[in-house]
Amino acid sequence: MLTYWTYFKARYLSEKGQGMVEYAVVVGIVVAIGVAVAANNNAAIATAIQNLYTNVFNRAAARITAN
Repeated sequence: MLTYWTYFKARYLSEKGQGMVEYAVVVGIVVAIGVAVAANNNAAIATAIQNLYTNVFNRAAARITAN
């Protein structure tokens, strides 16, 4: 029984996969927002999100080329 508990503790209670789980949660949230926007087909929300990503991309590109 102790062997099973040791295996369970090492497999499921360790923090090795914490970063990957957090990444998966963030990706899941982003996908859920994308699906909601696509299903809703609301042009104002889609345009706002598109403008946000465009602005972030343009600022990042400007920083990269400035350095």
